[in-house]
Formats: sequence, C-alpha cells, structure tokens
Amino acid sequence: MSLSTTANNLVLLASEGAEQHGGNHESLSPYLTGGGALFVLLLMLWVTTRLNRDR
Repeated sequence: MSLSTTANNLVLLASEGAEQHGGNHESLSPYLTGGGALFVLLLMLWVTTRLNRDR
C-alpha cells in the first residue's frame, strides 16, 4: 500500500466520521481550548526561563 493510498483512506474515514457525528462537540469551545493551550504554553515558557538562569 502506498503512502498516497493510505492518506486518501484516512481522509475518507475522517470525513465519514464527521458526517455521522456532526463534527464538533457542543461542549468544546474553540476559544476556551485555544486560551487554555496558550496559557499552558506560556506557563511552560515562564518555568523554563526561571530554571535556565545563569547562577
């Protein structure tokens, strides 16, 4: 099986699943998810910079 055939099958499978279940889940807010991810990344950046100081 080639890479393009595998990719095509995965895209077809994903599109069928989205049609059956309506796509996005109602309880997931994209703004809340994105804001939470941004907060976690900024927190990890802050911790990294605090621990990486020259002493």
